[in-house]
Amino acid sequence: MDKRTIANEILLEDAAELMREGREVTFTPLGNSMLPFIRGGKDAVRLRKKPSTAIGDIILVRLPGRYVLHRLVHKEGDQLTLMGDGNLSGTEHCTEGDVLGTVVAILRNGKEIKPVDGRLWRRLKPVRRYLLAIYRRLI
Repeated sequence: MDKRTIANEILLEDAAELMREGREVTFTPLGNSMLPFIRGGKDAVRLRKKPSTAIGDIILVRLPGRYVLHRLVHKEGDQLTLMGDGNLSGTEHCTEGDVLGTVVAILRNGKEIKPVDGRLWRRLKPVRRYLLAIYRRLI
């Protein structure tokens, strides 16, 4: 099968429409902001639109001028705070209305992995820098 790179604006708008229709979508995200759980350019993710989000979900959101696939780390009412697992600092803020879909599976080397809530990884934030450095040297 040929691989094609499609601009986020086109691909993710079409994906959002399919999820609004109740369908699942699969694509390969780029970037390393979700290491070690999602390897950009290597792993694929399958998403579906869910009625609501929960802390620990990996969600795709539309922010002004870009799309982000990050983990939900804080929720207060309709207000959401996201942070990539591979990020050492920096968060994004959005609302439930910005959520396009939730990752329901990570596809790696022909296997389907159910995403974990990342609770332990979030607790390891003070030492995440060192763990990510080791991980990057190993891969």
